[in-house]
Amino acid sequence: MEKTNLERVTVPVILSRKSSVRKISAVTAYDYSFARLVDQAGVEMILVGDSLGSVVQGLDTTLGVTLDEMIYHCRCVTRAVQRALVVGDLPFLTYQISPEQAMLSAGRLLKEGGVSAVKLEGGVAMAATIARLTAVDIPVIGHVGLTPQSVHRMGGYKVQGRVHSNSRRQGSWEKVIADAQAVQEAGAFAIVLEGICSELAHEITTTLQIPTIGIGAGVQCDGQILVLNDLLGMGEGDSPRFVKKYADLRSTVTSALQSYVAEVEGGKFPTAQHEYRMPENRKLKRAS
Repeated sequence: MEKTNLERVTVPVILSRKSSVRKISAVTAYDYSFARLVDQAGVEMILVGDSLGSVVQGLDTTLGVTLDEMIYHCRCVTRAVQRALVVGDLPFLTYQISPEQAMLSAGRLLKEGGVSAVKLEGGVAMAATIARLTAVDIPVIGHVGLTPQSVHRMGGYKVQGRVHSNSRRQGSWEKVIADAQAVQEAGAFAIVLEGICSELAHEITTTLQIPTIGIGAGVQCDGQILVLNDLLGMGEGDSPRFVKKYADLRSTVTSALQSYVAEVEGGKFPTAQHEYRMPENRKLKRAS
């Protein structure tokens, strides 16, 4: 059902939902048509993610996505949205070189892409960059845990923060906590926790003063985000464990297209109801 409440979701609104009974809903979108549907459905935050490298461009990783491509897709989405907070991902190597580079890249996403905030990956290493952006009032969402732009370091998309010993207070567990705290201290207004065990996500969520948005991080987070194509069941093969398919659009779309092909090939489409016809009083008379 289409939502009629058009009160804008803003950065302060998201901040106010920390520890709220009503959790934050977030979904990715990459084009006008789907962004409009997502917004009308009442989703509060739309991320134009660099995941478009996989779901739109067919790449194996997100590393090949460019800033110009992100700006293009952000423009498509922001034209459609009336209510949700739209956030744009900073793609690989557009913010890691220096805080100044990050400010220029983020500024383009806001000015040319029309988004209201940006998201970047990394914790302690990116704290100075986040602080530089927030100092000039560019709202930032952090992203720690499984960070897709670090796929080569991690050796694949693997759950982070697991501890294989009797003591959890060490190693990668502590690293994720330190990263999350650094993101908050640098001025981010929210943080994505991806691919970490639910116990760690719970500890971070109860410790931080900013909202946590989980993806593969359990129910204790202040909100959840999923890739739109995953939740609509549009992908091929097995989905990650954390994905719930709320529809099976892959089967629906395939079936519709197969019906179309069959009717075109068999001369059953178009029929008279799909044709434009001359009015009866305008038809040309045959020469006698």
